[in-house]
Formats: sequence, structure tokens, C-alpha cells
Amino acid sequence: MTVTGPAAPHSASDVSAPDVVALGESMVTFVPSVPGRLADVPSFERGIGGAESNLACVLAAGGHRARWVSRVGADGFGDHLVAAIGAYGVDVSGVRRDPARPTGIYFRTAGDRATDAHEVAYYRAGSAASAMSPATMDLDALRAGRILHLSGITAALSEDCLGLLRALLETPRAAGGPLVSFDVNHRPGLWAEPGAARVLLDLARRADLVFVGEDEAEDAFGVTGGPDAVRAALPEPALLVVKRGADGAVAYDRDGGRHFEPAPRVDVVAAVGAGDAFAAGFLSATLRGLPAAARLRHGHLWAAAALTVPGDLAAPPGRAHADRLASLDAAAWGRLHLGPGWTSAPHEAAEEVRTP
Repeated sequence: MTVTGPAAPHSASDVSAPDVVALGESMVTFVPSVPGRLADVPSFERGIGGAESNLACVLAAGGHRARWVSRVGADGFGDHLVAAIGAYGVDVSGVRRDPARPTGIYFRTAGDRATDAHEVAYYRAGSAASAMSPATMDLDALRAGRILHLSGITAALSEDCLGLLRALLETPRAAGGPLVSFDVNHRPGLWAEPGAARVLLDLARRADLVFVGEDEAEDAFGVTGGPDAVRAALPEPALLVVKRGADGAVAYDRDGGRHFEPAPRVDVVAAVGAGDAFAAGFLSATLRGLPAAARLRHGHLWAAAALTVPGDLAAPPGRAHADRLASLDAAAWGRLHLGPGWTSAPHEAAEEVRTP
């Protein structure tokens, strides 16, 4: 499983080119200061939220040149997003300000998003990001990196956004351009009509690298039968990664290769941001030209970093630390047990408490 052509390193003279360009809406997130229903919470803390900007932040923290491209309002919330994401080391020069549309915001409860008690209130209809289109965005700038990362969330925001994704996916790799990474990121609440999310299947078929959860494939595409059935429904991408949560992930390549890597045992603090972190870890390893097993393991390790902190964003493990863990033999990898603080603990403590 190798990356060639457009995803090869830029020349030494092209030092300003990003490794990854991530396109998508980011919103200001308001998280309750205490648990409870939104109706009962007295105050909220402000943060940032967006799958693509999350990925860019984590990649930047991992030492890569990451650029986030989007549109935000010419308002204070837009100021906050640009400043907060830029503070992670992300290039935000491609973010455009819209004087007529607001920055999207949302409120969520403090509990686990997987429970029925979890509430989310979005205020993103008509947002600045929903006006992204081939006419309002610089397509050449979006294609300027080694990898262009997109997600299905953008496709659901508006017809203009869907048109933008189709325009970015219509250029064959043979014609030049970056490797196009697409995270299905199926969010049922964003799709107005039942079955509309099947548009994601068409988009995924045009991408070079696709991330999809086994559960997403069933919900969005109606595909059941496990990872091999997902690959049968998506034979076109050169690289397909089917995520199975705590049960690991399977990667398929253009030559018919299939590689499975189990996920390490993780003491989960909050199950948020793990999917974005997994994609970031996999892309990081892809940029480094690592083999399939290492790409999957780095995805698992970066996801574990997110799972062992309370927020959506977590700094990934140091490269040397992650490389050491990713190189464990199968038996040692199977015994790996990661808990809070594992990314920053001294190697000796990590070995004794959380790893073999």
C-alpha cells in the first residue's frame, strides 16, 4: 500500500506547500459547565468544533503542514474560530469571511453522545460555510497540498457545498493534483430526506482514499455483511479503510490487498473526536510512506489519544513514541492498554502501567 504521484513529497523549493488541505465547516461549540439538560444548564464554555478543522489541528500538532479552508462570518465567532484554529499551528490563510452570513454555532450536553440523553442544538442553517461553492472558493488553492481531505458533512450543508465537492472530485489523478481523502462522516440529522445520504456513496467512489465506519456503511449505503461487503460496494478507491470501532480497522488497496489491525484496549474518557484523530493518524503515516499495518496502527494510536481526554481535540503521541508502539509484534500489540496520560507519560511509566 503505497502513495505515488501527486502525494509524493514536494520539491525542496516548494517549502510553503501544505501537506494536507482540509475543507469544511467549523463552528463555535458551547459545552455545558455542568451535566444536565440544555434547558437546565446555567452556563456554557466556548470551544471549536468541526471534523475537518479538528483533523487539521491534530496534524499540525503532529508536525505536519496543515491548512484549513472554509468560510466564516465577519463576526466575533468567526474571529474566534480563525484565531483558535490558527493557534494550533494550522494555516488559516484560505479561510474567507462572509459579511452577509453568520458563523455557525451549536450547543451540546456534557454527556456521552452515544446515549439517548445527549442533546445537540445546531444553529448553522444559512451559515457562511453553507455558501461554499466552486464560485466562492479557490479550487487551485484547495488542490495545493499533497493530500486534500474532504468529508460527507460538507455535502449535506447545501447544494452549493455538494457542487463544490463534486468539482473537487471530478479531476482524475492522472491529470495531476493531490491525493483526495474522503471521510464519509454520515450525520443523519443533516440529511433532510431518507436515502439522500446515498449521495455519499457516489462521492466516495470518486475519491482516492476513503474512511468509513462499518455502521455508517449500513446507515448511509444500506450495506451489511462486514468490511468485505463494504469493499464490494466501493471497489473504486485505491485505498479504503473500514473502521470497526473497538474491534479495529481493515484497509484495502488497489491491488486486492486486505490488512486488518485490531485496536488497542483503551480506557475511554470521552468518545468524541476519535474518528477525526484516526483519519489524521492514518494520513500522517501515509505522508511518511509507512506500510499498511503502520498506517492503521498510527490511526488507532492517534484515536486513543482523543479517547483518553475529555474534549474533542488531543495532541497526538510524539512520533518516536508512536513509532515504537506501532512496531510492536502482534502479541505485544494485542496486550497494549492505554489510559489517560499515556501520550505524555515517560516511556518507563507507560511501559509499566499502560503498555506491555
